[in-house]
Amino acid sequence: MTDPKKSTKTKNKKKSEKIGVYICYCGGNISDHVDVEKVREAAEKFPGVAVARTNSFMCSDPGQELIIEDLKNGIIDRVVVASCAPSLHESTFRSAIVRAGGNPYIYDHANIREHVSWVLHGDKATVKAEKLIAAATGKAGLLEPLDPIRVDARKHATVIGGGIAGLKAAGVLADRGLEVVLIEKTPFLGGNAAALDTVAPFGEQCGPLIAELAKGVLEHKAITVMPLTEVIGFSGYVGNYDLKVKTVTAEPSADVKSGGHIAPFPDIRPPAPGEQTIETGAVILATGFKHYQPKQGEYGFGDHREVITLPEFIRQMSKVKGSGDTLEFNGRKIRSMAMIHCVGSRQIPGIHEEDENGYLNEYCSRTCCSSILHAANKVKERFPKTSIYDFYRDIRTYGLGQEELYDQAAHNRVVFLRFEAADSPTVTVNDDAGEYALKVTVRDGLTFNEEVEVPVDLVVLATGMEAGDVSDLVAMMKLPVGTDKFLQEIHPKLAPVEMSVSGIFLAGTSQAPMSISEACNGAAASAVKAASLLSKGYLELDPYVAAVDQDLCTGTGACVDACLADGALEMVNINTENETEKKARVVPALCLGCGACVAVCPTGAIDLKGWSLKQYEAMVDGIVADELIDV
Repeated sequence: MTDPKKSTKTKNKKKSEKIGVYICYCGGNISDHVDVEKVREAAEKFPGVAVARTNSFMCSDPGQELIIEDLKNGIIDRVVVASCAPSLHESTFRSAIVRAGGNPYIYDHANIREHVSWVLHGDKATVKAEKLIAAATGKAGLLEPLDPIRVDARKHATVIGGGIAGLKAAGVLADRGLEVVLIEKTPFLGGNAAALDTVAPFGEQCGPLIAELAKGVLEHKAITVMPLTEVIGFSGYVGNYDLKVKTVTAEPSADVKSGGHIAPFPDIRPPAPGEQTIETGAVILATGFKHYQPKQGEYGFGDHREVITLPEFIRQMSKVKGSGDTLEFNGRKIRSMAMIHCVGSRQIPGIHEEDENGYLNEYCSRTCCSSILHAANKVKERFPKTSIYDFYRDIRTYGLGQEELYDQAAHNRVVFLRFEAADSPTVTVNDDAGEYALKVTVRDGLTFNEEVEVPVDLVVLATGMEAGDVSDLVAMMKLPVGTDKFLQEIHPKLAPVEMSVSGIFLAGTSQAPMSISEACNGAAASAVKAASLLSKGYLELDPYVAAVDQDLCTGTGACVDACLADGALEMVNINTENETEKKARVVPALCLGCGACVAVCPTGAIDLKGWSLKQYEAMVDGIVADELIDV
């Protein structure tokens, strides 16, 4: 097995004269604005190009077969694909090259969709596409077969977060033969789901669902559960991460206690207090979410004790026993209640109030509609004489069994009133004669914007999901965060649970608002990805890393000072014929391939495999040559 701390010197080879260029129509995404056939004709004239072909979808099987056949027949020995972003299909084309018996790193990519057809039109788009392909062919001529970096990988995974997604991920990991550590910062298992009574849309009891998952985790010999524990340090690289954790004995904070969390297993014992290091191969982030907290006065919240959030209503309703004509809630009869959607979700600049950081939750929290309709149905089925008025902007009951919640609510005579974001309901004290404490006023879009006043005893706000505070982990692990403040996956379809930091995966609502079933599905996907990554006991990483020419290195250390990845470059003693000298050495598994070291080396002793300075020069030469052809 290759030592990850050893780098190999790049050898210069003769420039290839057998480059194949493959240009994609992308079903019109490219060809609607780029004259693809004209680009192909130009590419055939580029230096070193043996063949240029087009296809409606290069990523399709027929498109890949063009590349495979040309490689097998010896027509080409280097590949350039001009299509959509390489982040989408780079692995697709590398796999095709491997199936043809070639080295996957003899391929370069020209992005002529996002960089061309999506931003330019007409002749300008066609000209730019030619330039990008000319640059890619220039580089491709100097590409060399490379070997992936092979490193040992620990058959061990760490799950951060003991909610329902974390429990699911830990169980799946352990069942696939990995040792697992589950870290939870509170004394409890179950997370936000543990505060629920029943689950939409089918009404299962949430407690038994959590109990089943938690029991499997606690009884599994391959899983170690560490409550009251937080991550305080992080280092290493994929397959070989070190997590420094700290376990405390402090009581849970008041906000956790009041959050309604159920501890299905209150007798779980944390490890001894103190700090320790967990040696692991991959990390799954199941850090969960927090409920949106309405601002003072938002729909009367904080001004009137009769205005509460849906999570609080669910917790209180779980204590209400039996049934009857009218709901009794906190010692009061609830003859009429209002339920208001989209509180803390789908906020619009200029309409909704920003938080102290000038931020708005512009996304849909996805689960609120189903949750509030589920709660409404439960109330109506147990207390049919309690009137319920549902104030909504849009009903979004997506997924299996969800639309039936809406149908059932209508059958239960829940009254629906639709409002616009710019004309939200107002909640005020009911000054009219009668015993109702509050009234809700709205312009109802279902009755041609008539103003409607509804007297109520209780107002329930369907609050959205917000990203949990994981700023400490983001800083430690250098994690990407989306504009919605949730952790960001590589791609929502092609890599939905993977992060840009290799070996770190997402599970559940750390990534986005989700239902329980979606969170569990995502957690299982993360666990399978992590298990497949570590199961062989070794990893193969892309070889696009720095390499040092020891003959040219004079040991200035400038590269080490410029390096952006801790530990990726080091100064070591090298024995020469007459003496021992300090020279730079790359740790490939830690190298980012950013090139910062190349820029500062005074002797040109360091370069990047697959992105060498000579290859950059060849890209510029390719563009210039294309311009001369145009002339």
